[in-house]
Order: sequence, then structure tokens, then C-alpha cells
Amino acid sequence: MEQSEIVTKVKDYIEKNFVYDQETNLKVDESLLDSGLVDSTGILEVVSFIEEAFGISIEDEEMVPDNLDSVTKIASFIVRKAQ
Repeated sequence: MEQSEIVTKVKDYIEKNFVYDQETNLKVDESLLDSGLVDSTGILEVVSFIEEAFGISIEDEEMVPDNLDSVTKIASFIVRKAQ
């Protein structure tokens, strides 16, 4: 799967499950935590989605902002894990 397809799939999931204000325009490089869009519990939901949707396993030590704090970072992480 291309990174652009992953970005679209992750962005769609986050918008459907975490964006409650229709005026909010999620930017793919926006920090999910700093924006308040996703909290620590929400990150666990995102991790479950990633594991299920992309067939990868995420270790506890991989659950860091460098891997999971924006749609772009999540997509890059998935690409690295899928190799």
C-alpha cells in the first residue's frame, strides 16, 4: 500500500472517530495530542485500528509521539513496520 493511501485511511479513521466539530479541518502534519484531538486513551484506540487495519503489531516501546503524533508520522511508521 502506498503511503498516500495509508494517510487517507488513517485520516478518515481519525476524522470519523475523533473530530466532532464539522468545522475542524484535520491537517496531516498536525499534532494529534497537542491539538487535543486525541488523548492518551484515544492513542490506544488508534493503535488498535492500525494493528487491525494494516496487520502489524505495535510494541509498547513504539508507542511514542515520533511514531503516532500526526497522520503523517503514523503513515511513515506503518510503512516502516510493513517492510
